[in-house]
Amino acid sequence: MSEKKPTILITDDEKSIRNSLRDILEFEDYAVLEAESGEEVFGLLDVNRVDLMLLDIKMHGMDGIEILSKLKEENYQFPIIMISGHGNIEIAVEATKKGAFDFIEKPPDLNRLLVSVRNALDQYRLSEENRSIKSRLPDVPEIIGESDAIKKIKKTIDKVAQTSSRVMITGENGTGKELVARWVHEKSDRSSGSFVDVNCAAIPADLLESELFGHEKGAFTGASSQRIGKFEQADGGTLFLDEVGDMSPDAQAKVLRALQENAIVRVGGTKKISVDVRVISATNKDLLDEIETGGFREDLYHRLNVIPIHVPPLRKRREDIPLLAEDWLQQLAEKDIMFSGINFTDDALEELKKQNWSGNVRELQNGIERLGLLADDSEISKEDVQALTLSGGKKSDTFTDLADNVETFQKFKESVERLFLIRKLEENDWNVSQTAEAIDIQRSHMYNKMKKYDIER
Repeated sequence: MSEKKPTILITDDEKSIRNSLRDILEFEDYAVLEAESGEEVFGLLDVNRVDLMLLDIKMHGMDGIEILSKLKEENYQFPIIMISGHGNIEIAVEATKKGAFDFIEKPPDLNRLLVSVRNALDQYRLSEENRSIKSRLPDVPEIIGESDAIKKIKKTIDKVAQTSSRVMITGENGTGKELVARWVHEKSDRSSGSFVDVNCAAIPADLLESELFGHEKGAFTGASSQRIGKFEQADGGTLFLDEVGDMSPDAQAKVLRALQENAIVRVGGTKKISVDVRVISATNKDLLDEIETGGFREDLYHRLNVIPIHVPPLRKRREDIPLLAEDWLQQLAEKDIMFSGINFTDDALEELKKQNWSGNVRELQNGIERLGLLADDSEISKEDVQALTLSGGKKSDTFTDLADNVETFQKFKESVERLFLIRKLEENDWNVSQTAEAIDIQRSHMYNKMKKYDIER
């Protein structure tokens, strides 16, 4: 099949000029469209693909500069070569600033015109190819690491992604469970479908059922219209149930039924709605312990845990810490010039490996951002890492270092209490209510402690 000819739109209010340019371009085997006004230009663009425009500056009605400005405002990407019999430096500069590819005076030198046309089309073709490639790339960060654990995770993802098997991802908070889930989706044949995530811990128990399955109008007080739930939104794609161990018993029963029947019923409804959904779940809890204590259904566990993937904490893959640190610093530099040119010394990277990253990758990222912001010069040193105030003002976070750096027993107790609260907040994604429940104190008491120790995210 022959390659489609590039289409060039000639815009000039002089018919003789349009005819001359058409003859030249058609001889060079280009497809040609013509317009004699701005209004005609936008009418043609509504129904035709254009690869390049030759645009006269001086025309009746909208002039060339106005047309050029409107084309750029409406985000047309094709190159535009301005032509004019009244050329001067000021007009050429203005046209270039507004996005013109080139500026050629009338009568155009034919060789000069054709070279400019070829160059513009080549550049446009390359930019279109780049846009096409970028549009096909998944907008998901890479899983960074060369440890045996990370290699095993990547291998498992490659192996199971193309199946329809359900996956359960386990690991502490901040280890990257959602990232693993996203890559299972991206490498599956469902990647063109939706990836719908639900944080089961963040949604109140009485609302989770509606969130998952949707509801009919009038199903309960406040249900003023029909709502489509997450299962239906994920139809043809992937549903990610994050922190599935926090799901209420009622919701567990209905999720189990949905998985058994591949169908759901909206809250307040009676009609079964078929859904084609791959479910990936994640939890930071030991669900076998939860089953023993009656907190999680064993039959649902076996439905979800077909392919288990465990994401280890950073302390069990310390060799990945330098890679993660350098990658995050590079990402920060791409977003903000403030981080540009900053690098770690080898000693600093080694020191990062020694730290106790109880918040895992999420805590490490926060630490790297702080190091980059506070760096005195272009290097982050070992001493910078040692002085890192990840705990909101305390120099270190180990028992021994605390004992060495406080003078009285009371100060030591307060320092330990402060660190304990920060660690538990990090483990619970800074959800104060959830943290208070986890450490068995009242929420109001938790807020008082945070105020006392000046703890804020």
